[in-house]
Amino acid sequence: MPKILPLTLLSVSCAALLPATGSALSMSPPPRANPQPSKFVFKDPSGKPTSVDVVQSYQPTKIVRPFATGAKSDRQLDPKLMRAATIAEERAHAHSRRQCWHAVKEALLASGVISSRPKTEYAKQAGQELVNNYGFRKLPVNDPYQAPVGSVLVYNANRAAGHVELRTKDGFVSDFRSKKPSRRPLLGVFVKS
Repeated sequence: MPKILPLTLLSVSCAALLPATGSALSMSPPPRANPQPSKFVFKDPSGKPTSVDVVQSYQPTKIVRPFATGAKSDRQLDPKLMRAATIAEERAHAHSRRQCWHAVKEALLASGVISSRPKTEYAKQAGQELVNNYGFRKLPVNDPYQAPVGSVLVYNANRAAGHVELRTKDGFVSDFRSKKPSRRPLLGVFVKS
C-alpha cells in the first residue's frame, strides 16, 4: 500500500497542474476557426471570374451528370445498334487480338442488327458490305468522337486489313476497348435506322 499512495498523488497532481493534457483526451474535435467556403471561384478560359459550389459531402441529387461522355445516342437509330456496342464491350479484351471485324460481326449478329454473317474478309470492306447487304447508311461525320453510340466506324489502311469498331458511351470497342479512336484514316461512320 505505501507504494501505491505516492503514485496516486503524483498522477492527481500532474492532472491538476496540466489541465490541457486532460482536455486533449476528449474525443470531440476542436471547433474550426475557418469554415469551408461554399463557393470555389476561378477564371474561365476567356478570363471571366466564375464560381461553382463546393461539394462538402456526398449528395446524390446534387450531381446529376458529373462527366460529359461526349457520345450521344440518336433516337432515330436502331436501338439494336446500342445493344451491339454493349455486347462487344462485354466480350472485348484489354488489348487487340487483331480480330476487330470478327468481333464486330459477332456483336451485330448477337444483337439482331443483321440476320446473317457478313462475308467480307477485310475490315476496310465492312462499310460497303453493310450498306449494300444490310440496310446501313453512311453518315456525313468526319470526326469519330461525333459518331452516335452504336455506330460502326470503318478505317482504311494502305497495305493492311484496316480497322472497324463500334462507338460506345465511353469510347470505342471492337475486339478490345479504347477511350480513343483508331489513328487510321476514317472511311466512314455507318448506322442503321
